[in-house]
Amino acid sequence: MSDAASFRGWVVNANDGIIATAGLLQGFAGAGASDRLLLFAATAATIAGGLSAGGAEWAEVAAEREAEQRAAREESAELAADLQGEIEDLAAHWRAKGLTPETARKVAEELTAHDPVAAQLEAEYGIDELMAAAAPVWSGISSALAYMLGAFVPLLITWLVPVQTENTLIFAAVVVSLILTSFIAARAAHLDMRRVLVRSLVVGIGTMLVSYLAGLAFF
Repeated sequence: MSDAASFRGWVVNANDGIIATAGLLQGFAGAGASDRLLLFAATAATIAGGLSAGGAEWAEVAAEREAEQRAAREESAELAADLQGEIEDLAAHWRAKGLTPETARKVAEELTAHDPVAAQLEAEYGIDELMAAAAPVWSGISSALAYMLGAFVPLLITWLVPVQTENTLIFAAVVVSLILTSFIAARAAHLDMRRVLVRSLVVGIGTMLVSYLAGLAFF
């Protein structure tokens, strides 16, 4: 995974933490929960949400790494069984990219001489580099920390602000946080700032509003 993609994932997880925790608190507030219950809900949501986000990311990246390792083993076996056939397939790949037959053949032979498995993986699967063994663990930890950092925004307000005013402050803090993370994500990924911001605010504000109305309606 590229650094840019990793950073975007980190921002997305932080936004998830902000929105999910704030939405939960708004639902409890709509139901008339006490300050003590809101504190418990915010703390539990931060911990459970972070562990869930980290676990999901770990499982996804671990599955991706296993698929890469399986592909590497298969390519290694195919090279051992029919080296020239694999070189021909690799040359065909480069011909399809626009190289002349002679150049494509030479490129295939040189890449195979340097690292035959890597050459096949790049051509057939688009894998530039096999994922490190520790990558799933670090991805999981990073996602969990990002989620908890985002969730910490409404959590901190719940801990520090009286229940009579915290709903308004949570709403304002969530909006400010989403604006900030949207700006960072848009700049990092070279995306349209307005579209990223609108999507984030629609999801964030919509989640809080629906949760609050659900609390009012059902409790």
